Amino acid sequence: MTRRVLVTGGSGFIAGHLILQLLDSGAEVRATLRSLDREPAVRTALRDAGMTRDDALAFTAADLLDDAGWARAMEGVDGVLHVASPVHLGPVTDEKQVIAPAREGTLRVLRAARDAGIGRAVVTSAFHAVGFGHPPLDRAFTEDDWSVLDGPGMDAYGRSKVLAERAAWEFAAGAGAGIELTTILPVAVVGPLIGDGLSGANNLVHRVLTGALPGYPDVAVPLVDVRDVAAAHIAALTADGAAGERLLLTSQEDAVPLADVGAALRSTLGDRAPRVPTASLPSEAVRAAAQADPGLRPLAAELGYRKKVSGEKARRILGVRPRSWQEAVTAAGESMLARGLGG
Repeated sequence: MTRRVLVTGGSGFIAGHLILQLLDSGAEVRATLRSLDREPAVRTALRDAGMTRDDALAFTAADLLDDAGWARAMEGVDGVLHVASPVHLGPVTDEKQVIAPAREGTLRVLRAARDAGIGRAVVTSAFHAVGFGHPPLDRAFTEDDWSVLDGPGMDAYGRSKVLAERAAWEFAAGAGAGIELTTILPVAVVGPLIGDGLSGANNLVHRVLTGALPGYPDVAVPLVDVRDVAAAHIAALTADGAAGERLLLTSQEDAVPLADVGAALRSTLGDRAPRVPTASLPSEAVRAAAQADPGLRPLAAELGYRKKVSGEKARRILGVRPRSWQEAVTAAGESMLARGLGG
């Protein structure tokens, strides 16, 4: 393990699990926050999640939209895990508010890493940069695929992930020559909460758990456990063959129908999850609703489609064997109930 690792966006869901695993491995961790006012709350959440070696974790202030603080953040660092990026699913009033922090922030971090002489940076991208905007495919998506910027099901978040990742690769091939780059592309991320906030696909699990979703549209989502996403990032810092690669992470090749997510929660949590729905939603009704509500259009674009995702390359290069999606969903549900978030 590298001696000191920088994790950007230290208050985030994936970043929190990265910090926990890095500290457990013996590394020193420096994490960025937009404001150090958040440090006490973040430390408390990490301690509650089982953080060890609290004294080996330091925070520093740095914002993706400002050069200030990044040179200091990189001092004495052996590797960078750039996780920070805005997440805004669905329509937004101004896409620049999503795209600019993602793209410009990624370049800002990579420039600072290059200037500090850091050997390798691992950047968190997403399946949104791979598997959206395409017509239905009868094969598994791989790292050779890129999402279509204006295709069906794409939104500002998806475009931000494509544009940020492409910018990172262009930088590494040009002005950033000499710094090794790996991008990690997880599918929908679920798993144990850190703190009380809901992030990523845990929002979807929560809607199922609490009955906020009255029934299941005919939609399937590829899933992966946040703990495996963190382990993959850490492995990518030092793994032979990881430099210069995009790496997709998924628990299994086949996407998981939402009805199966509900069935797994009912089976595992039993009478602790009485609000988990059992009904289905007709696709015609979902399409009609999407005509009136732009926020439902990405969902409508996925109706009846069972995407496949290949995680073979990441398993081969990183040696990470992801948990089952059932274990990931159950862990998410258990942690929500433990925090009184079961509805």
